[in-house]
Amino acid sequence: MIGPGMLSIYFYLRHLFFSSHTPSINRHMWKQLQASFARKKARRVTREYPPVVDTYDMGRHGRIEFANWSNPLAPSITLNASVIDFFGQFIKEGDLAIDIGANIGDTTVPMALCTGTTGVTLGFDPNPYVFKILEKNASLNAGKYVIHPQNYAISTHDQEYFFISSEASYANGGISPTAESRHGKFVHPQKVRGVQLKSFLERHYADRMSRLSFIKVDTEGYDKEIIKSIGDLLQACKPVLVAESFGKASDAAKAELFDVIAVNGYDIWYFEDFDINAKVEKMETASDLVKFRHTVNVFARPKA
Repeated sequence: MIGPGMLSIYFYLRHLFFSSHTPSINRHMWKQLQASFARKKARRVTREYPPVVDTYDMGRHGRIEFANWSNPLAPSITLNASVIDFFGQFIKEGDLAIDIGANIGDTTVPMALCTGTTGVTLGFDPNPYVFKILEKNASLNAGKYVIHPQNYAISTHDQEYFFISSEASYANGGISPTAESRHGKFVHPQKVRGVQLKSFLERHYADRMSRLSFIKVDTEGYDKEIIKSIGDLLQACKPVLVAESFGKASDAAKAELFDVIAVNGYDIWYFEDFDINAKVEKMETASDLVKFRHTVNVFARPKA
């Protein structure tokens, strides 16, 4: 909780910074102080933060609305056409594309602009708070795309999990089979469901599985476990795969990520960013991925 002492300090500083003799530089400092206070509050107090919708000119795709999350701990996302063009290398109109760890939809929306109105993009995210912003983005831009938001985790089999965060506003977090987890002390009161992806698609999207062209995975260091759980789907449908190698992961974990992709019959490339003009580098062995000490992205194509 934000205690009365902190509130007293807040209002005292507000009076100080907004006194008539305060120079403009102090007003800038006040804004910084406000932002800092908002972040502290978001870490300690659970509350809803609504979406804030911005509009971007996306070139040939026209003007696109996008909902950012007003949570002070969430980064503000700016869309640009080069991100859509990156995904357009792999995804075509009418395809089925899947975003695992979709968050608010910053990659889901560009992917969906590629699948268009005749295809479908599925956005999976188990975070109940961030999911509401993903739903908002799915509802925007009628006539440009079809997004089906899914408030599920992807797991080896269907089961329920706790969603746990280190922050009261749930800006981040993860799933756990128990209420005690390294993710933090804030446990969402409702459990979230994990689904086995291939079985889920066979139940709900069987008629579209032949057009599955692309899967993106970004689950804060759990990508290799997700990829293990979807190995049967990779074998059956051979979509292009994008994953993240978490910078803080051990060398062994990074090597394992490379191996669990390669064992499914894929060639792997490092790419610098989600940008059509980004640097791309072929990776031949697991050591090529281990050498990166920071978080990097890879994409993988089925071997010819």
